[in-house]
Amino acid sequence: MLRHYENIMIITPILSDDQARETVKEYKDYLIQKKGKIIHQEHWGLKKLAYPIHKKQSGCYHLFEFLLNSDLINSLELKLKQDERILRFLTVKLNKYGIQYAEIRRKKLFEKIENK
Repeated sequence: MLRHYENIMIITPILSDDQARETVKEYKDYLIQKKGKIIHQEHWGLKKLAYPIHKKQSGCYHLFEFLLNSDLINSLELKLKQDERILRFLTVKLNKYGIQYAEIRRKKLFEKIENK
């Protein structure tokens, strides 16, 4: 059964922009390969961390919102844990309120882009 998830990953800042995009594309392809569906993704860019992680003061944030079979989340998280390019990640299963909030946030983002 497909469930609605949100994943935020922090990619190490020592990678170039192309390497960071390649990392994101790798995980996007992985989700699609596992019969998942990407609903939305956002690249938040380089941000200062609240505390150092592996002696890094900043990280490149990326958000995925996706549908995936709940049995495959463990394999995704294992892949993220084993990847040296990922400093931290958080995967959350969204309930109906989380899904509503994500839709509202996406609409506001698209409105902001259209008004520019």
